[in-house]
Amino acid sequence: MLERLTGTLDFNAKALVLRADRQRIIASNIANVDTPNYVARDFKFSEALENVTKSSGSSSAMASSLSGLSTTHTRHLELSAESASSDKKLGYAVATQPSMDGNSVDLDRERAVFADNALRYESTLRFINGHVKTMLSAIQGQ
Repeated sequence: MLERLTGTLDFNAKALVLRADRQRIIASNIANVDTPNYVARDFKFSEALENVTKSSGSSSAMASSLSGLSTTHTRHLELSAESASSDKKLGYAVATQPSMDGNSVDLDRERAVFADNALRYESTLRFINGHVKTMLSAIQGQ
């Protein structure tokens, strides 16, 4: 019974983690717009979400967001060996306009993708909040 209630939340939580990771990657592309020989990176969100939802449980989604952490005590739980790169394959962007310094970042494209991803992140977050409010009102009997 609880699985049916939390299934939607688990899916959206995984999507939210992937959206945050993608936002970080796009921000890195924008920050490196003037770096010589920098190649823009990105991943296909739908494929990454499919890979994360196929994996067992929600621990891999959490491990992808916490992959940089290490244990500091012998009683700490081990994170799975899977890193964020195993859930989503980062691809390289093809330069739309050749540049003298070899940089493939198209600032207009990156800004548009950044805004689109931010909007989708916000909508996923609002959906989660709405789902939680609905569950709370059902629990409270209002």
